Amino acid sequence: MSFYNFSEEDNPGAEDEHFMRLALQEAQKAYEAEEIPIGAIVVCKGRIVGRGHNLTEQLNDVTAHAEMQAFTAASQTLGGKYLKDCTLYVTIEPCVMCAGASYWTQIGKVVYGAPEPKRGFTTKSSNLLHPKTVLKSGVLAQECGSLMKKFFENKRG
Repeated sequence: MSFYNFSEEDNPGAEDEHFMRLALQEAQKAYEAEEIPIGAIVVCKGRIVGRGHNLTEQLNDVTAHAEMQAFTAASQTLGGKYLKDCTLYVTIEPCVMCAGASYWTQIGKVVYGAPEPKRGFTTKSSNLLHPKTVLKSGVLAQECGSLMKKFFENKRG
């Protein structure tokens, strides 16, 4: 596993953009598999401990969202169910189910790219995250949203 060191003084937001680009790589895997292209990365102290992308079609499981895959991988890597010192990077705003799962993991921070105006958790309640979880939105929002847009244009076209 690689460690990443970023200085917020040198380049504010560089760490979030770096890890969001890795989440976008996961989303691209989903896109290529004809899954809804959402990707997620869990980072703990500069180290990627979990990653995932949507597998709902492949696994025939409506709960196989990118975040759920990344949470499971991170918990297995770290050997525990709580992710207090971790950050979730996800390309699209989490749904209510994934926000609820993040609550139960007690994840320290959630960073998402593009908003999800139809199914995103903030359309229901912004109180679904653990009280200590920090939320940041809009990181590489254009890139994250454009992959989703392209996916659905191809499905309809």
